[in-house]
Amino acid sequence: MTPQMRKEILAVARGWIGTPYRHQCSVKGQGTDCLGLLRGVWRELFGAEPVVVPAYTADWSEASGEERLWRAARRYLVAVPVCLPCFGDVVLFRMRQQAVAKHVGILSRASGGLPTLVHAYSGKGVVETPLTQAWSRRIVAQFEFPERRG
Repeated sequence: MTPQMRKEILAVARGWIGTPYRHQCSVKGQGTDCLGLLRGVWRELFGAEPVVVPAYTADWSEASGEERLWRAARRYLVAVPVCLPCFGDVVLFRMRQQAVAKHVGILSRASGGLPTLVHAYSGKGVVETPLTQAWSRRIVAQFEFPERRG
């Protein structure tokens, strides 16, 4: 992915900061959850979403153990090794060991160069937080957005 596209991804993602948390929503300034943030960034970069996201509960996939988020990420994004933070990359998290991956964010970096994360979560909305060791150890997969065509 080009450095210019990475900068654009960050600018778009940061444009969502302050959007309140609303489960299953994806409207900048009005409400979003972590998946809705990713969907909104996709729309701003590429236009229409590649698929209609079906309704999901807050505990989605936990009972079945099915890695729905991870499977969808592999289908629409480009898998890369989980490594040093590359700003603009999408990361998936397990919130508990042995649980399904059900949180997503976009890697960024603070003005001092320290890694940060743009993500949405309950009680906070869309925020940019330091990529602490607690967050880093929960990362299970990392992806790039696909290159734009045309």
